[in-house]
Amino acid sequence: MKEYVLPVHDLIVHPGLTVPVYVDTPESVKTIEAATAQTQRIILAAQKSWGRADKSDDIFDTATLGEIAQVLHMPDGAIHAVIRTTNVVKLVNPAIQDGLFLSEYELLEQLDDSEFEQTIALRNKIAENLQRMPNIRKTKIEKINNIIENYPMPAFVDSIVQMMDIDTETAIKMLSAKTWREKLIMLMEQIALMGETAKIEDSINRRVQQQMENGRRDAILQEKLRAIQHEMGEDDEENDSISMRNKIEKSAMPIDVKEKAMSEFKRMRAMSPMSQEGGLIKNYLDELLSMPWNKSDNPDIDLIAARAVLDSEHSGMQPIKERILEHIAVMKKTGKNSGSILCFVGAPGVGKTSLCKSIANALGRKYQRISLGGITDEAHFRGHRKTYIGAQTGRIMDALKRSKSNNPVIVLDEIDKMGHDWRGDPESALLEILDPEQNKSFRDHYLEVDFDLSNVLFIATANSLNMSNALKDRMEIIEIPGYTDDEKVQIAHEHLIKRSAHDTGWNEQNIHIDDDAIKHIIRNYTSEQGVRELQRNLTALLRRQLLKNNGEDLSTDFTPFYIDELLAVRKTGGITNKIGFGIRN
Repeated sequence: MKEYVLPVHDLIVHPGLTVPVYVDTPESVKTIEAATAQTQRIILAAQKSWGRADKSDDIFDTATLGEIAQVLHMPDGAIHAVIRTTNVVKLVNPAIQDGLFLSEYELLEQLDDSEFEQTIALRNKIAENLQRMPNIRKTKIEKINNIIENYPMPAFVDSIVQMMDIDTETAIKMLSAKTWREKLIMLMEQIALMGETAKIEDSINRRVQQQMENGRRDAILQEKLRAIQHEMGEDDEENDSISMRNKIEKSAMPIDVKEKAMSEFKRMRAMSPMSQEGGLIKNYLDELLSMPWNKSDNPDIDLIAARAVLDSEHSGMQPIKERILEHIAVMKKTGKNSGSILCFVGAPGVGKTSLCKSIANALGRKYQRISLGGITDEAHFRGHRKTYIGAQTGRIMDALKRSKSNNPVIVLDEIDKMGHDWRGDPESALLEILDPEQNKSFRDHYLEVDFDLSNVLFIATANSLNMSNALKDRMEIIEIPGYTDDEKVQIAHEHLIKRSAHDTGWNEQNIHIDDDAIKHIIRNYTSEQGVRELQRNLTALLRRQLLKNNGEDLSTDFTPFYIDELLAVRKTGGITNKIGFGIRN
């Protein structure tokens, strides 16, 4: 026999209870009236979703059968009914007739084990777990105690399900369980899950609250500190802001750069003192202010003094020095860096880098060196955008900032060893830097403003001509050949021996070494075009003699035979192959 089915929202009722039901929709009112007129029996079935249930798929097939005990018609047309539930049923072939649900049903077996010790123990354990949950209020704990003491098992389970707001599908599974023990086990699992969730939420809430309290505490302390400093006339933040503004207004920045700086300054002032972006903007303004916008070294160029500097610091190399002096003469006449970029090409140790430093000394300008060996990222020259973490200016802007001058001598060392990869082609940026028609408005990605590089004297060095044609076109290649033995001897007497004596603490007057001895070192212990290896061997001789003399720089004649004696131990590995030092007597 078919019975009328009343779809209800979030109401899963176990058998053995008397529950009030309030309905106000026309379909629900008609369902109760029809069931009252027919058999007094009605099935309470939970809806799967909110809204009107107009299909059999809209209700769960596990439901509760009950008897209508009382019906009260309200003045507004609604019905207040009292239903006594009797059994758990499974709906069979539910259908809609005249807009009302009807369905056959099968009784689901339910065993009453509510008086068993295990069941009672489970009920008490559930109550104990509920009382320990962090989000259970005191009023709910009192309600739970009242339920345990006064309610039967069906009322206990239903009350806990409603109190804990367990989802409908889980409540339906509990309803279909055959024993109260199974229902309580499922209920305990849900409570345990809710307890863990509540602990996590409580931990997150405490952490957030603590962070908010710490932030509020810091803000209050900062405000109090500012108030105290203001009363004492020591408002550092305000003073810093005034100082920053004054620096921007008094700086020699171009007009467009100053407008950019003032715009960023206003943004910084509008931000909270605790803002991280405010600190980034302050660093950016500090970088702008530290750039040498109008600071330059402008000593009068003296060609005679420049020649004297080059001659005193470098022996030989007359054609190269003459070409450099020609370049300096044109600079003296025009007052600017005219002509091509000089690029010294030669083997290691021939003096390319030291020659660049001598040019800076001859011009009276600051000297900065940028090593390009292994550079593959364009950002090395152009810098990183401010939005990146750890952003900073490129090497060119950094060199200008360190030199505190807008016209230093910047040496691009080992330009032939520069590479490129997926991060960008640094050569394209370098071509712009070396082009006098483009470098007047070089833009660093970090600064985001134009800077005039036309006053900078760029000099490049390379070991080979393994460069692109575009790069060669920007520069004038000056090849520095290797030295002859006689030139190396002269360089040794004028520079290398003095440098080795300084490095090892020798008195230069105690070092006696003639031309033949130096040539002996060159021919037997070096194989290079430059003098770097010769420098190392001279230093090794002095170190070895110090060891023999117990650290004393006694006057010594370094003859070819004695040189072989001193260097033989190093050459045969006597130092490294034995414990201690292999000293020949």
